[in-house]
Amino acid sequence: MKAIIPVAGAGTRLRPHTYTQPKPLIPVAGKTIISFIIDSLVEVGIRDFVFIIGYLGEKIELYVKKQYPQLNKQFVQQNHREGSAHAIWTAKEAIADADEVVIVFGDTIIEVDWKKVIHSNTSCLGIKKVQDPREFGVVVLEEDGSVQAEIEKHNIPKSNQAMVGLYKIREVSTLIEVIDHMVTNKIQTHGEYQLTDALMSMIERGVQFTTVTVDNWFDCGKKEILLETNAMLLDKEGYASPNLPLYDNSIIIHPVSIGANCRITNSIVGPHVTIGNNTTIDYSIVKESIIGSYASIEEVVLQNSLVGNDAAIKGLSQSLNIGDNTEIDFS
Repeated sequence: MKAIIPVAGAGTRLRPHTYTQPKPLIPVAGKTIISFIIDSLVEVGIRDFVFIIGYLGEKIELYVKKQYPQLNKQFVQQNHREGSAHAIWTAKEAIADADEVVIVFGDTIIEVDWKKVIHSNTSCLGIKKVQDPREFGVVVLEEDGSVQAEIEKHNIPKSNQAMVGLYKIREVSTLIEVIDHMVTNKIQTHGEYQLTDALMSMIERGVQFTTVTVDNWFDCGKKEILLETNAMLLDKEGYASPNLPLYDNSIIIHPVSIGANCRITNSIVGPHVTIGNNTTIDYSIVKESIIGSYASIEEVVLQNSLVGNDAAIKGLSQSLNIGDNTEIDFS
């Protein structure tokens, strides 16, 4: 089995951060988004990975090679982003020899019984009931629980069961064939080649799909969702930093995740704060925030903030959305 992780998106909803940092490399609860995905798949025995890269793809490739040297990995460049099915089509040569594939989009954190997904006797997809399904592709189910139809985003949805960006495909050759047909005949929805349409074509050809309901699903495309996800994961066992050093004249309110070689003095940090490596915080209060590596925070009160790598902030009481390599001095 091979895992396909499309990570070619530009992450426009998370700008200014994604001008310099690919969205899958943004930290949440002490780990990058892409590490949550890779680690989950490695735990169930997958060792062969195909990453579909594009915007800032060299940073993702460098990170994966450094952090996961033991994996078998291929990097496929998607030069023109023309939809989710087009991303898979770009990697068709890399997956043509696979007996099965699992597809996980690289901007989501999913909590699910991965063994149930991997060992499913049929092709399957992850779903989650949502309040407003207009923003998502949805599935319509038969009485026996199998998938009757898959429908891309629609103003009048026929279901509230949203697809979460997780798919296990047994009929790999059929998947490639139907996407080839779509691209050759320019069959698009909303101006793009949609994976939803490709899977619906497979169903029409007789391929059976079942569903797996995920426990939690975090679409980390917006600042607010990132911060909510960070807080929820830090509240769970195993994500917060268990043993922290004593920081000079400072109070740490758990749960927090604090990276290596950080200097925190005369400050209050937490709860629900993730801090990268080599960051300095002095005479500040930081809560409900994500701070990148090599940042400098001085005389600041921050809450509900997202601060990138190498950013410097001094003298402020505010809620911020600060990208990488930024320097702000309000003193």
